[in-house]
Amino acid sequence: MKSKTKKSAPAVDLRSWMATLEAHGELRRITAEVDWNEEIGAIARVNLGLQGPGLLFENIKGYREKRCTRFLTGALGNRRQVCLLLDLPVDTPDRDIVAHLKRRYRQGIAPVEVDTGPVKTHILYGSSIDLTQFPVPHWHHLDGGRFLDTFCGVITRDPGTQRLNVGIYRGQLLGPDKVGKLLIPTQHWGGHFAQHRETMKPMPVAVVHGWHDVLPFCAGSPFPKAVCEYEMMGAILGRPVELVKCETSDLMVPASAEIVVEGFISPDPATFEMEGPFGEYPGYAGGSPSPKPVLRVQRITHRDDPILRGTLEGARPGFPSEDSPLCAYSWSAIAWNMLEDSGVGGITDVWMPPVVTGTHIVVQIRKQYRGHAQQIANALWGTGAGQWFFKNVMVVEEDIDIRDREALEWAWAFRVNPAMGQLSTFGPTFGSVLDPSTPRDQADPMKYGTGCWTRTLVDATRSWEFERNPAWGNRRFPPINKLPVALEEKVRARWAEYGIGGDYLSEEKRELLTFAKLSKRFPEV
Repeated sequence: MKSKTKKSAPAVDLRSWMATLEAHGELRRITAEVDWNEEIGAIARVNLGLQGPGLLFENIKGYREKRCTRFLTGALGNRRQVCLLLDLPVDTPDRDIVAHLKRRYRQGIAPVEVDTGPVKTHILYGSSIDLTQFPVPHWHHLDGGRFLDTFCGVITRDPGTQRLNVGIYRGQLLGPDKVGKLLIPTQHWGGHFAQHRETMKPMPVAVVHGWHDVLPFCAGSPFPKAVCEYEMMGAILGRPVELVKCETSDLMVPASAEIVVEGFISPDPATFEMEGPFGEYPGYAGGSPSPKPVLRVQRITHRDDPILRGTLEGARPGFPSEDSPLCAYSWSAIAWNMLEDSGVGGITDVWMPPVVTGTHIVVQIRKQYRGHAQQIANALWGTGAGQWFFKNVMVVEEDIDIRDREALEWAWAFRVNPAMGQLSTFGPTFGSVLDPSTPRDQADPMKYGTGCWTRTLVDATRSWEFERNPAWGNRRFPPINKLPVALEEKVRARWAEYGIGGDYLSEEKRELLTFAKLSKRFPEV
């Protein structure tokens, strides 16, 4: 972190982000009265399914006279909003968004410490602490209660290295000064908690509710442990994040945050309380209440007229969550960098399909050697992010558009031969405790510290086990049946004359139809 400074640059915060959204038609102010009890969740679910704008609820039942009266959700739920966050044109192609983030994540900007900020306007302690003064939704009818920590930044510090971590870890409102936390040992803050457990000392925790949405965008991304999320936020914004010290610990939070909840989590199991269930990221309402660590709140700081930020979880076909853009863009970029850092070459694109929130990943390569796909899978499965992601890995070559389902199905159908070792499994390994396909007795974090996955690799590249065949032009694989360029150009020129109607093929489709650029870019094996 850079040295302390008293001078602040123009504000970057939740309100400046909302102004950007509003200027581009990506924010709606909801003045009709809504109920925090399931109605906000239902509205958010439909809105995300429509790829709609961010929603600022300004008239919440029972909260007109409370300390916090407004709630924001859905402000990072579609690709247009992601482009605005990254200062890119809203029609930027998905591939270019991923490549942009991949580069930015190599250019971290260290945060700076400032003396104070708007988040210190109100400092609550003792009997003034009451989390029920904030409009925390009961998101789903099968949830075990109201969940406060959903799209926030949970800050902890490694007792050994003193490195800060900012993550998103769910939290259920258990009382005016208590939040039950899902805390998995293999997560980044789980490692911090383990060190505190060795000494049986409480772990300081700060939770940021509402800052510029670059915070949850980075907090919810699986950066390697050596990476500081605040530096990645700075990289995206192009400027340092301004931080202030907490009231009860040396943790650092954004100076212009809306709300910060400070407290401690005891490692003593006798202090744990029942938490859950919650409609989690796989889209299922599963699980049972179980004892979890509890954040005991010691301070709440907030600015004037604070805005609470949150989101619902659970993506299923047709109904994404705010995790879905994170998965598609940020997580794909991070996985690409991880692969390069582990020594894997020849990668040309990476995509983690939005609705499966990190469980599947498709990697596109310029194939350079036998076993290239297996190296990719092993590299991904060995990362810390493998706790939640990369259950299924598919590897294809450059002529396959990894965002085109038909192209992927074609590669699966005609390039994968399980008898040639192109379909393989690995496990059991560690994995997500929230995946409902894992038997519950194998996904007990109290017993095992993690869940259990057997992983799958689909090597949908053309096999190098074949001998070169003179009948195929001395290739290992038959040539793709494409049109000569001159013939395609003749057809394109006469298309209107034929009277068939319809717009002619896009440039991208024309490349796939002929062996013009493709034959130069993607030599057939």
